[in-house]
Amino acid sequence: MGYVYLALAIVCEVIGTTALQASDGFTRLGPSAVVVAGYGLAFFLLALVLRTIPMGVAYAIWAGLGIVLIGLAGVVVYKQSLDLPAMLGMGLIVAGVAVINIFSKTVSH
Repeated sequence: MGYVYLALAIVCEVIGTTALQASDGFTRLGPSAVVVAGYGLAFFLLALVLRTIPMGVAYAIWAGLGIVLIGLAGVVVYKQSLDLPAMLGMGLIVAGVAVINIFSKTVSH
């Protein structure tokens, strides 16, 4: 269940962060409420994750995949663009998360 909670925490964080830009500095109520709810649920789920997955591993996965998904959300939702160095960097982040999951002895599968 730890990885299910982690996936849900990442999705909630991505939704909250995507809404952060739409909140216009917390001046728009709807997007601001989505930010608070998204982050609140993300941290609650992350707390559940830490019962079964080591903190460093969980946070590395959360941060790494969150960065990539936020980058994609920016492209899709806000029509932002990513240059080659940004895409390469995100690819390295994904590779790092894969290395942790495949080779680390601290990850329980």
